[in-house]
Formats: sequence, C-alpha cells, structure tokens
Amino acid sequence: MDTLQTVLLLIAMVATMVDSHDYGDALTKSILFFEGQRSGKLPPTQRITWRKDSALRDGFEIGVDLVGGYYDAGDNVKFNFPMAFSTTMLAWSVLEFGKSMNSDLPHALEAIRWATDYFLKATSIPGFVYAQVGDPYGDHKCWERPEDMDTPRTPYAVSKQFPGSEVSAEIAAALAASSMAFRPIDLGYSARLLKRARMVFDFADQYRGSYNDSLGPWVCPFYCDYSGYEDELVWGAAWLFKATKAQMYWNYVRENIHNLENASLNSIEGGSFTEFGWDSKHAGINVLVSNLVALNASDSTPFISNADNLVCSVLPESPTPKSVSYSPGGLIFRPGGSNLQHATSLSFLLLVYSRYLSKANRVIHCDNMVAGPARLVQVARRQVDYILGSNPLNMSYMAGYGPKFPQRIHHRGSSLPSIDQYRGQIDCNGGTQYFNSNNPNPNLLTGAVVGGPDIKDSYSDSRSDFVHSEPTTYINAPLVGALAYFKSHPS
Repeated sequence: MDTLQTVLLLIAMVATMVDSHDYGDALTKSILFFEGQRSGKLPPTQRITWRKDSALRDGFEIGVDLVGGYYDAGDNVKFNFPMAFSTTMLAWSVLEFGKSMNSDLPHALEAIRWATDYFLKATSIPGFVYAQVGDPYGDHKCWERPEDMDTPRTPYAVSKQFPGSEVSAEIAAALAASSMAFRPIDLGYSARLLKRARMVFDFADQYRGSYNDSLGPWVCPFYCDYSGYEDELVWGAAWLFKATKAQMYWNYVRENIHNLENASLNSIEGGSFTEFGWDSKHAGINVLVSNLVALNASDSTPFISNADNLVCSVLPESPTPKSVSYSPGGLIFRPGGSNLQHATSLSFLLLVYSRYLSKANRVIHCDNMVAGPARLVQVARRQVDYILGSNPLNMSYMAGYGPKFPQRIHHRGSSLPSIDQYRGQIDCNGGTQYFNSNNPNPNLLTGAVVGGPDIKDSYSDSRSDFVHSEPTTYINAPLVGALAYFKSHPS
C-alpha cells in the first residue's frame, strides 16, 4: 500500500467514524444468534421461537448421548472443532468484557453452557473425543429444516488409535476458558469443566496426530486443519495455565512454542503470528500469553514481540509489511471464505491487547511509527462500525440490526417456513424451491453476521452466494466481546 492509498484510507476511516451505533442493541442480538443455532431439546426460555427441537437422537445409534451443541453455520452438521473455538471465544469475551455486558451477561453464559454441556457429553468416554455429528455430504445435498432432517446423523470420534489433537485440544481450551467464566457463579460446574479440560488435554497431547488423517473423508474440506495441531496444543496449555496457575502448563507453553513455529513452516498453508481463527491459533496465543508473562518486554519468549508484530501488520499506516488488505471502505480482508471472521477476530485481539498495553503502560513501535492502546481501539471500532452499517452500502451485515441488512442469508432454518407456519415435513428436495426463491427469508435469524461484502465493498444478498451470505458461530463469537467493550466505551 503506497503513501497516497494509506492517506485516503485513513481519511475514509475518520469520515465514517462519526456514525454512531447502538452497541448495546447489537450485543444483545449477537448473543441471541446462538439461540438460533441450537441443536437438541430447546428450553422454555428459548427466545428465537421459530426454531424448535431437533436432532434429539444424536449418538443414540452407538449408545452415547450426543444431543445438544450448535450447528456451526447454515447447515445442520455439528462440527466440534469450530464449535469449540467459538466457545473459547465466547468465554474469553466474558472474561475480558463481561462486566460491560450487564443484562446480557446471563445470556452469554447460557450460550457458553449450551456448548459446554454438549462437550461434557462428547468427552464422557475416556480415550474417545467425538469430533462431529452428521454426515456433511448428505446434509449439504439437502435444503432441510433442522427439525425435519432425515440425513444420516453419524457420529465421528478420534481415539488413541486414530488421534485428533487439534479438535481435542481446542475442546480442552474451551472447557478451561469456560471454567473461569462460570467460577464466580457456579463453582461446582466450573470445577467439573476444569477437571474435564485437564483430562482431554492430556489425551490430545499423549496421542498426537491430526484428525485430517483419521477423519479426513468427513471433516475435509469443510473444517480440514491446515495449520497443524501444535498450535491447538499450546493454546490449550495456555488456557489451562490461566485457569489453574499450574507451573506444568506454563512449562509446556514455553517448551512447545518452537514446535509451533516449526510446524507452521511445514504445514499445508502455514501459520504465523498474524493468523487467528478456528484453524490457526497463533495470534491468539501470543496475545493471551503476553499478559501471562507480565508484559515484560525484556522477556526472552517471543509472545510479546509477536503480538506487537501482529498489530504492526494490521495498522493501515504502519510502515511494516501487512498481513491484511483493506477494502476502499476500510474493511479488513484476508484470504479465505467468510471474510468477516477475520475482521471480528482481529478486532477482538486488538481490543484485548490494548487493555494489556494500558495496564503495562506500553506502546508499540512499528519501525519509526509509534502506536498506543487508543490507536488499537480506533482500528477495532472502525471494523465493528463497518459491520454495523458504516460502509459504502450503508448496510448492516448483522441480521435484524439497523434499517438495512441481508434478507436472503444462506441458512436452512431461516429460509424455510417454520413449523409454526407449515407443520408438514419438508423433505430433502422439498426445500429446493425455497433455496432458489428470490423472496426474503421468512424467519429472522436475529444477530446473525454473514460472511460479508467482497473486497470492493459490494454485496449481492444472494442465498446461493454462501461465501458472503452464510453466518457462522465463529464470526459472531469474537464480535460479542468487541461489542461488549464498545457498549461501555461508546465514543
């Protein structure tokens, strides 16, 4: 990016920052979205009422109760790898920004518990971790409501003989982070989560291997692990250290960080200090651990320098090489589908790191440029505001927020008539007419954030354009924390 482009981008960012948003309303809706993604027996408190009970016999064919959890996106499969990452991010959001959530905090904890109750089931048999429920190929061929689905609900597990360290370690991270979120209100449940987190992490570490090798025909290409499993092991250990303060986990992080760096060089797509999402945990590890090493810039570990380099690689005015591109309207872009997952996860990390910098009274040096905590907040606010409607289309990318938002999201339950409207079964092929229809979705999936616009800031609002129109739990989860922050820092 040359100097003129940078100046124009900064002008565009400042010009649009005068827009004001109701961050509290957006926060409420971003959490409500998770109720629309629930699988299993819905509680009487269910607020998205067009959704009904679904997948009530998951796991029964093999004698294991796997009812519950979340559908990851617009389909009806339970992919535990991204589900666990979304849960970790919800828990981290509560730990960092829960005090700003006010009346939304109980709902955020309910969203976490819907997942952790399921993960306790998925890890209940020693030596096995269930990684997925549902045949993705059968599911993706059908456009069916989750309440109607008659596609195979096959459970897939990793084991000692067929390991899956990434999915197991991410579940351990989710359980450890969640144990801290529940500690102030339910000590017994918190202890149960932490005990299971330790057990699952030990399993992930002792029987190392990627679930690509054992479950590749079913997890790939949907949630193939491209960055190796070493990052999840370090990530899981870091969360266990934060939750327990046990020296063994800190030693594990210190001793294995170099394995993570070496694995990045040898993996299919690589991993680096700038990547963070359901697949690669590198940037998240550096930000999380930077606070655990007391933010001493002289520390010999690479976490703080890597976290600083992440910030320098994102700031548009930084003279250092960039890890992201920016659209003309100022939205962060990285390669890969569902681009808003990058905007929300990086915004979350910027806000968390800004807090750590403030606490340590530090600034970041990007060659000859200096960035303080306030600048990190400013960049994150620009991304959140863009998502909420401060963009060239003046369109919110969160369903139900603002006067203009996507009407044809790629989501089976939202696009098909609810059971309240049509009680008969809509079979596999029966949903095709609704998928192909140009009518708006009949059911509002409040709070769902879609994949977002293209790099030129355009959006077609087409159900078939799933890369841009499909919502996912891992887009919303980091946004929950960011919205909680801006709710208490509205200007």
